[in-house]
Amino acid sequence: MTHTVEKIGGTSMSRINELRDTLFIGERQENDLYGRVFIVSAFAGITNLLLEHKKSGEPGVYALFSNDDSNHSWHDKLDRVAQAMKSAHADILGHRGDIRQADAFVDERVDGARNCLIDLQRLCSYGHFRLSEHMGHTRELLSGLGEAHSAFVTTLLLQRSGLNARFVDLSGWRDEDVLSLDERILQAFEDVNPQTEMPIVTGYAQCQEGLMGEYDRGYSEVTFSRLAALTGASEAIIHKEFHLSSCDPKLVGQAAVKKLGRTNYDVADQLSNMGMEAIHPKAAKTLRQADVPLRVTNAFEPGDPGTLIDDQRAEEPAAEIVTGLDIVTLEVFEQDMVGVKGYDSAILDVLTRHNVRIVSKVSNANTITHYLDTSLKAMRRVEKDIARLYPAAEISTRTMSMVSVIGRDLAGLSVLSRGLRAIADAGHEAIGASQGPRNVDVQFVVNRESLVPTIKALHAELIERAPACLSRAA
Repeated sequence: MTHTVEKIGGTSMSRINELRDTLFIGERQENDLYGRVFIVSAFAGITNLLLEHKKSGEPGVYALFSNDDSNHSWHDKLDRVAQAMKSAHADILGHRGDIRQADAFVDERVDGARNCLIDLQRLCSYGHFRLSEHMGHTRELLSGLGEAHSAFVTTLLLQRSGLNARFVDLSGWRDEDVLSLDERILQAFEDVNPQTEMPIVTGYAQCQEGLMGEYDRGYSEVTFSRLAALTGASEAIIHKEFHLSSCDPKLVGQAAVKKLGRTNYDVADQLSNMGMEAIHPKAAKTLRQADVPLRVTNAFEPGDPGTLIDDQRAEEPAAEIVTGLDIVTLEVFEQDMVGVKGYDSAILDVLTRHNVRIVSKVSNANTITHYLDTSLKAMRRVEKDIARLYPAAEISTRTMSMVSVIGRDLAGLSVLSRGLRAIADAGHEAIGASQGPRNVDVQFVVNRESLVPTIKALHAELIERAPACLSRAA
């Protein structure tokens, strides 16, 4: 029997009351309510308090615990987590009995985590044990608290609304079994029937592989994709607060953007490379291999089918998305590089060691330039290591931006030449540009102050005036 597996992000979760009246129930009745499995993220801001703030870097419980100098500041932060959780579900749940259940759930989980961390600190006060060896498990333990809380609260809310909702906890709380991710999911769903009940599943899954180690905060999409693949879902659906569109409407205006409607996994991968993830690339790979199509919808427009992502090629060439990213360029010039092997691999080793993400790169006879998504602080360490390897090399870094035009098929559209002309006509300069033979993206490197004007110029030329452009290209 077919079912869908659907994921709701943290920002949308904070509006779960609205989703109850639209996405979960809406105009559905009886059997139409079921056949859907929901994976939920933590409520907005909770994971930042548990780990660290994703943007500002403000330390959460994990960061404070890992650098504890005996002032126990992490205790206070954990108290803040409990308060934030209780405040979040108090705004959502309308029945006092449900609020008491949710409060008790928070107290049990938070107190359990606190006792675990205290015991770990005590254990590591002996010389045979090192706290650093257990920090991966600590991060996993803490991250699972947020999703367990939101899934439990959502289940209470839906049950109070008359749905046969079921809390499915993959977080491994007090579970002594050592299971792989697949085993964890299959065990939890042994007696679950999506056709008669609505499973509300934690986005975090405790498993032998350790999701945080490889995916860090992208773990919920990995859980989502494996669940869809293992249970044979007819579709995997991600509900966001916006449609997957041709550009950020804040930059070019709501009237100028176009909803994609249909694209493929190639485009999704290029978006991930530009820091605009529709889905984590490894989660996308899981869905592709299982032949499960992905749909991205606006959670608050349940009547709109959103954008379908599969493996189908475009019916005709078209630019679909224009997006941009601030980058740092790393340029290594060495006169003796010509004809000598090993320079590139050595630089890659340094970038890998410092966990620096490569967006793109270009090279010629004696220069290798990497376009990187990283901080200047990290780049200083990278420069020192490369200078040690190649003391005669000239190494330079610059803060710049990259704008990418992406589409399933850009063949015959002259995106590179027309894009350069559009940037120049807007009064700006492209410092670099590149296009690969696969014809799925064209990249333009510009100064930081030119990022937004370049996005606007390329979107206007290649998407807003697409019909006229296509006829000229033909």
